[in-house]
Amino acid sequence: MCRNIRPLFNFDPSAAPEEVRAAALQYVRKVSGFNKPSQANADAFDAAVDEITVATQKLLESLTTTAPSKDREIEAARAKARSAQRFER
Repeated sequence: MCRNIRPLFNFDPSAAPEEVRAAALQYVRKVSGFNKPSQANADAFDAAVDEITVATQKLLESLTTTAPSKDREIEAARAKARSAQRFER
């Protein structure tokens, strides 16, 4: 499940709010062990996702680097090539 959390820092354009929230959701799912919480736990689950989304956005905004920004399309192509090599038969 955590393999779905992608690096979000140092991309041009920067991470969209939807990407940050998706990463937070994956994190909370992993930590809680719930893919979809019961009604009794839904409020706590949603609150955790909201808090982690805010914390992640603050983190991304405060990080600095001297490295050039990465291109999303190039990084996606590299990941696809690694996956093809890893799973080829």
